[in-house]
Amino acid sequence: MIDFFSSLSPVVQTLLASFFTWGMTALGASLVFTTKKVNQKLMDGMLGFAGGVMIAASFWSLLAPAISMAESGPVPGWIPAAVGFMLGGIFLWSADNVLPHLSPSMPPSEAEGVHPLERKRSTLLVLAITMHNIPEGLAVGVAFGSVATGNPEASIAGALALAIGMGIQNFPEGTSVSMPLRRDGMSRAKSFYYGQLSGAVEPIAALIGVLAVTVMEPLLPYALSFAAGAMIFVVAEEVIPGSQENGNRDLASMWLMIGFTIMMILDVALG
Repeated sequence: MIDFFSSLSPVVQTLLASFFTWGMTALGASLVFTTKKVNQKLMDGMLGFAGGVMIAASFWSLLAPAISMAESGPVPGWIPAAVGFMLGGIFLWSADNVLPHLSPSMPPSEAEGVHPLERKRSTLLVLAITMHNIPEGLAVGVAFGSVATGNPEASIAGALALAIGMGIQNFPEGTSVSMPLRRDGMSRAKSFYYGQLSGAVEPIAALIGVLAVTVMEPLLPYALSFAAGAMIFVVAEEVIPGSQENGNRDLASMWLMIGFTIMMILDVALG
């Protein structure tokens, strides 16, 4: 598979990888066709697992390579990593305060953003997960873009490991949108549609990432760190609190550890 990907252009590599991550979101959303309710412990464990994958990917696949790449540049290696990381968090924080959205476990009265109560619950849920998927798509695009630049710190195997990790953790995100909508009385087809729709932004964000770093190669360490900062913000602000607010704290924490470990193994073994 690695040889096959190596023969493709960076844009095609990115599209294939991001369509896989989108497909995993759709697969998670498809559970709505088999049941109307998923066990809460299972959902909290899945969210914890997703958080662990995102944390591990942020360091092993994004921040560490960014620092290594920047060390040969004109400024200390930690500067691009620190600047990009904080900008990523600020970007998601700004989006969080502007875009109307609603976390799956929240009542509509607790929706956030500008004029959230004027939007339908389905729209708010999709926007919430869409915000999560923007940094994931960027991360995949930047990873394949860094390979295209010929940077020795990047590899096709590492980029594929990141895409696989992002795809695995997208599964519960699709489920976390479709299931609440189904419980609210929406049809199975519509619940699935809105669940998978939240992942549609990933190919778009991935294309932006790969084109940005291949055209402006000096931005690569900043772009990698930006994606890492955005993902860590999502984990701290949404994923971990969401996995623990139903009382399954120990379970969610252990699955976070498992997710982190699996993503670390994927990245180190394949990267």
